[in-house]
Amino acid sequence: MTTDTAFSPHALLAESRLGVLATIKSDGRPQLSPVTPFYDRSDELLYVSMTEGRAKTANLRRDPRAALEVTAADGRSWATAEGTVSLTGPGADPLGPEVDALVEYYRKAAGEHPDWEEYRSVMVADRRVLMRMAVERVVGDRIG
Repeated sequence: MTTDTAFSPHALLAESRLGVLATIKSDGRPQLSPVTPFYDRSDELLYVSMTEGRAKTANLRRDPRAALEVTAADGRSWATAEGTVSLTGPGADPLGPEVDALVEYYRKAAGEHPDWEEYRSVMVADRRVLMRMAVERVVGDRIG
């Protein structure tokens, strides 16, 4: 770990919108997926919207342990969050609680959507699932 007091792996997680999610395959090997994370520092929760039927979703339904790594744009610092995941969805009703959870996530991550009705319909049609990771540990470093 770095002794640089200006570097904060929590801050890097919060500002990053591209990361790699590591889940565990049924044979125990890691499965890596590029994702768009949102880290809520105040609640120490990390969110990712994903699609039902993908490897990462199936892996998390079987084993909820995961890690997410982000890297600074210059490649000189990184942060990894580890924790246990819960999944919400997919929802069949655009006005149901599963889609409400995705709306809340979107608002936290990006603000207001220009067309919530369309967003809700797309979340149902795409079979979107909200991953919520209770962050148990964050590590990171600045290189050089």
